[in-house]
Amino acid sequence: MIYLDYSATTPVSYDVLESYLQATKDFPGNANSIHSLGVKSKTLLNSATKQIASLFNVLESELTFTSGATMSNNYALIGTCLANMKFGNHLIVSKLEHPSIYQICNYLESLGFEISYVDNNEDGLVDFEDLKRLIRKDTILVSICAVNSETGARQPLKMIRQIIKKENPYTFLHSDMTQAIGKVSVNFHDVDLASCTAHKIFGPKGIGLFYKNSKVPFTPLIYGTGKWNNLNPGTPALPLVVAFAKALRLAMQDIDKRENFVSRLNDRIVRELERYDGVWINHTKICIPHMLNISFKNIKSETFLHALEEYEIYVSTNTACSSKELSTSVMAIYNDKKRASSTLRISLSYLTTTDEVNKFLNCFRVIYEKLEGLKKED
Repeated sequence: MIYLDYSATTPVSYDVLESYLQATKDFPGNANSIHSLGVKSKTLLNSATKQIASLFNVLESELTFTSGATMSNNYALIGTCLANMKFGNHLIVSKLEHPSIYQICNYLESLGFEISYVDNNEDGLVDFEDLKRLIRKDTILVSICAVNSETGARQPLKMIRQIIKKENPYTFLHSDMTQAIGKVSVNFHDVDLASCTAHKIFGPKGIGLFYKNSKVPFTPLIYGTGKWNNLNPGTPALPLVVAFAKALRLAMQDIDKRENFVSRLNDRIVRELERYDGVWINHTKICIPHMLNISFKNIKSETFLHALEEYEIYVSTNTACSSKELSTSVMAIYNDKKRASSTLRISLSYLTTTDEVNKFLNCFRVIYEKLEGLKKED
């Protein structure tokens, strides 16, 4: 099997799984309980939270564990908007967001909030002048992902935040960092709110992280008992938190070295695929190397995906959450409906080998020549 869909999800690493199992086995107590087993679990929970806070250089109280990035995105947008609606009802988002952001925006519009969509240039970079123009006195939140989930376009969050604060110091910046963490260096201090999840960095599914700067007014979305966190009350998922902390520590080790390795693999694939007249490369100078998005001129991407699957090679069309739909990200960059309707996403990791890439390229050639030949016969 050759797995080239790491941006959709990653297998749980052995070390992370071991941490999960140990926490499950040795710490059975509810961290909210006051007996000795509960105190023991609470101590481990605090330790794992402290480790994560240290990795991002933020306060432990600024972190909330969620079920994943989608839940964190809901927290960030809805919780912030509800708490700040007396100051305004205007939001700005990019055209390169994960589908969950747009679903949340649809809900906010039903509540009376107004959404503006900032333009981007031909590389996928947010148009700074358009952003300046869109920011108003009643703009309470801007949401721009750190790395696009389809093309890998990376945004300069620190610069974007500076622009926002200069135009309106009371406007907050949220970033979905799901596709950035573990791949490239990130800084929570470049934003006011952030979202991410564990299953993109070889951690378990079902655990995500929501970062909120302590200065951001916020309305909780969930109510219940449990004193550990007032934004997400209830029994803490201790084994998942411990596993997430371990996954984050491992993901940030040698991150630059790993990125350079993945970049070489990406370059190898691009050089080969550029030779095909019927393939568009949807990769710009601001895209990280872990994702390579391509489009076919004459072949359906789903057909190619399933043909690769016969060789036990696994890729995806666009995002796992919007398969079979038009790629909004490719459309936003290239403004070409045909190009946006036939995309394939190849996603790499530091675990991908040169041999796997070579086998993929060989199979790609065989499939491409076969499908192009069938097309000509038609």
